[in-house]
Amino acid sequence: MREHSSRFMHEGGIGSSKSNPPLLYRLFRWLFKFITSIWFREINVVDDEYISDEAGVLFLTWHPNGLIDPMLMTARLPGKLSTLVHHGMFRVPFVGWVFRKAGVIPFGMKSKGRVNIGLGPNTSEVLDEMSEELASGGQVLMFPEESTHDHATVQRVRSGAARILLSASRQADAAGKPRPRVVPVGLHYSASHVFRERAAIVLERAMQLPPMPTEGSNTADADQAWVATVTKALEVELKRANLSKTSWEERTLIWKGRALVRAEKQRQAGQAVGRVSYAEAIVGARRLRAGWEYMAEHEPEVTQQLVHDCQHHFDDLEARSVSPYDIDARPEEVTNFGAVKAFGSWVWALIWMFGLVTWGAMIGNYAPYKFQSLLERFTRRAGVNDSMQGSIEVLTSVVLFPLWWLTLAIMLTWLLVDPLSPVHQAFAAHQVLRFVTLLPAAGMFIVFILFWPLSARAHMNLFARWLRASRRLRQWQAWQDESKDWDRLVVRQQELAARLVGLGATLVLPGDIDWVEPTSGTDDATSVHRRLQVVNG
Repeated sequence: MREHSSRFMHEGGIGSSKSNPPLLYRLFRWLFKFITSIWFREINVVDDEYISDEAGVLFLTWHPNGLIDPMLMTARLPGKLSTLVHHGMFRVPFVGWVFRKAGVIPFGMKSKGRVNIGLGPNTSEVLDEMSEELASGGQVLMFPEESTHDHATVQRVRSGAARILLSASRQADAAGKPRPRVVPVGLHYSASHVFRERAAIVLERAMQLPPMPTEGSNTADADQAWVATVTKALEVELKRANLSKTSWEERTLIWKGRALVRAEKQRQAGQAVGRVSYAEAIVGARRLRAGWEYMAEHEPEVTQQLVHDCQHHFDDLEARSVSPYDIDARPEEVTNFGAVKAFGSWVWALIWMFGLVTWGAMIGNYAPYKFQSLLERFTRRAGVNDSMQGSIEVLTSVVLFPLWWLTLAIMLTWLLVDPLSPVHQAFAAHQVLRFVTLLPAAGMFIVFILFWPLSARAHMNLFARWLRASRRLRQWQAWQDESKDWDRLVVRQQELAARLVGLGATLVLPGDIDWVEPTSGTDDATSVHRRLQVVNG
C-alpha cells in the first residue's frame, strides 16, 4: 500500500456520499463511536477508492476482538452498515436490542434449544436478506471466520460470504445494476483486550473475482466450485490484510523488527527518532512481513540467523525491562536536566488530573469501573480468553455506565430541588448558592446527565497525557541506570537495524514505487522479488 495513495485519519472516519442512515442507527453509531474513542487512545482509518457510490460493498475482516470489532467498524465506516456477527451475547435482552438497532445481525446462534450446525437454520433467510441488500447497493460487513478468537492468524474462512456474493451478483445482473464489490479490511489492535491501546482499520483494494458460473444443467456443481474457489481466495486476502503469522511470537517479532527499521531509516535521513501513527506502523509491518515470507522461502539460512539474532536481542531487552524504542530514543547525552524536565512534565500532568473534571469523572465512573475490575478477575479465573475480555468490559460499559449516570443525575437533582433535602436547605440558606435551588429540575437533570460522560472523556485526555509523562519519566530513570550496559545495547540494535534495512533495500516490497500488488487471493510474498543490481564496470 502506498502511503501517498491513502489518507491517514486519526480519531476519525471516512466521508461518504451514500444516503444518510436512519436516525436510530445514527444514534447508536454515535454511541459506539463515543465508547470506542474512550476505549482506544488512537484510532486510525486508512481508506482509498474502494467504497462505491453505486455498487454494493461487502466488507470482510477477521474477528480477533469479540463485539468490539463490529462496534468499531460500525462507528468508523460510512453509511448504513448491515453487520453479520455470531455471538451468544445477543441473548442478553438490552444488549441484543441495542446491537440490532445498530445494524448488527446475530447469525448462526443457538436458538430455542436448537443447536445450529454450520451457518445454522436461519442461514437461508439471512443470506437472502444480505444478498438483496448488496444487490441494491447497500453495505454489508461480515466476519467469515464466524467466531471470535485470540489466535495470531486468520482461522478457517467459511463459505457464507462467497454464497452471499454469488447470489447478490446474480440479482444485480438481473436488475441491470453494477455487481457488488468485495473489500477486505485489515483490523489491527496494538493490544485488543487492553484499555487505552491503539486501533486501525485499513481498507484494502477491491478483489478481482473469477468469472461467475453460467446457469445451466450443472449449475449447482459449478456454483459449489466457484464458492470454494472464492472462499479460499478470501482466506488468503484476510491473512494478507491482517498480517497473519502462525504464532504471536512471530507476529511480535515482526512488529519489533518494524520499529528497528523505522528508527534506522530516520537516522539515515538525519531525523530525530520518534514514534509514528499506528496506521503508518501497519504499513511498515506489512513490508517486513512480505520480505520475511519471501526470504524464509528463498534464503532460509539467512532468515533463520537474522531471526535468531533479533530474538536474542529482544529477549535481552525484556530481561532488562527495556524496549527497543528506549534504545533508539536514548539521547547521546543523558543529563540531570533532562530527568528534571521529565519529572516536571509528570507533576504538571498530575496537578491537572486533580481538577474538577477528574473529580467529576471519579464520581461518575468509579462504581462502574470498580465493578468491571471485579468482573475481569472473575472472568480471568473462569478461563475467558483475551478475544472476549474487551467485549465483556465494553458490554458492561454499555449497560452500567448509563444506569449509573442516570442514578446520579436523579439523586443530585432531588438533593438540589426538594425542599426536604438537607442539601437544598443548606444551599437555600447561602446567599451565593441559593440561586441553584431556583433552577428548573429538568434543566438540572439534563446538565447532570451530560456532565458525567463529558467529564469522563475529558478525564481520559488528561489521563493519556499523564501516562505519556509517566513513560517519559521511567525512560529517563532507565537511561540513567548504567548497569543496563546501554552502549552495548545501542550498538547491537543499530547493527541489527542496519542488516534489516540493507536486506530490505535489495527487495521490492509493498509501498515501493515499483511494487506491483499481487493478484487477488495471493499473498504479498508472491510479488516480492530481488532488485536488479547495477554493476559499474
